[in-house]
Amino acid sequence: MKRLACIAFAAWLGLVDTATAQDAPWPSKPIRLVVPGGTGGVTDIRARWLGERLGPVLGQPIVVENRAGAGGNVGMESVARSAPDGYTLIVIHQGIMTINPHLYPKLGYDALKDFVPVTRVGMGSLLLVVNAELPAKTVPDLVRLAKASPGKLSFGSPGVGTPPHLAGELFRRMAGIEVIHVPFKGGGQAVSDLIGGHVNYSIEGLTVTLPQVKSGRLRALAVTGPRRVSSLPDVPTIAESGMPGYEYQGWIGIAAPAGTPRLIVERLYREIATILNTAEGRAWLAEAGHEPHTDAPDVFAAAIRAEHAKWGEIIREAGIKPE
Repeated sequence: MKRLACIAFAAWLGLVDTATAQDAPWPSKPIRLVVPGGTGGVTDIRARWLGERLGPVLGQPIVVENRAGAGGNVGMESVARSAPDGYTLIVIHQGIMTINPHLYPKLGYDALKDFVPVTRVGMGSLLLVVNAELPAKTVPDLVRLAKASPGKLSFGSPGVGTPPHLAGELFRRMAGIEVIHVPFKGGGQAVSDLIGGHVNYSIEGLTVTLPQVKSGRLRALAVTGPRRVSSLPDVPTIAESGMPGYEYQGWIGIAAPAGTPRLIVERLYREIATILNTAEGRAWLAEAGHEPHTDAPDVFAAAIRAEHAKWGEIIREAGIKPE
């Protein structure tokens, strides 16, 4: 009887512990924010900036974890398999949510079913930059160089299907040039190799390229959006530079594993939106050529579904394949 009583008491303690853990206020421990790319890239820089400000608001540290590989698919798969308890988040962009699903036959995750979008962080222009030693000071200069030596110039990107890759493909097609695409494991590595002269040009986020432009290591030729950005007022748009109709805007957002409690998702949305709409948040995004675009979870999810369908059609028609 004493043995049975001890077993029963131990089982009761286990139930109490479980109930206590389930009833603990969220968050009660550090939150993991996965970056599906290497350190030093746009998503990594954005994640660390946001994490530094979101952690104090939530009362728990935000631990940034880099999971690079396969154009972001490695990080996405790891989060898709994580517990939907509010302690794992991921930085997303249109590449891994709306483009990769149409490029890779076996992703290891379903972009529309395995995640719940929290909010978009911002959207805006990318920057066309060249190695400072390349004799090209304008977009027409770069196009002339490429046409003079077909298949000789190369452009780097954070990986196949990433926004910089698609922006580069759009540029290549509209310019009518033959160049080599070199995919890397993240924007930081792509920019480092561009500075080192291993590739000739890149179209990347201002967050990672602007410091190198200011230092003289890279030369800015044009921005990809419909208008110039305040941080580089003298740099024209690609459309202004002899390629009318060219426009590409990237976005970055936050998501959680599907099944994450709605109350947690809504609180994350409110806190992130508040941070991004402060004077500091607006100024920081403007420096990167972006502006706050804090869609509510349902609005963000609908936008992702629409882009998913759009890019699927474009990729099928263009015949773009993983390299």
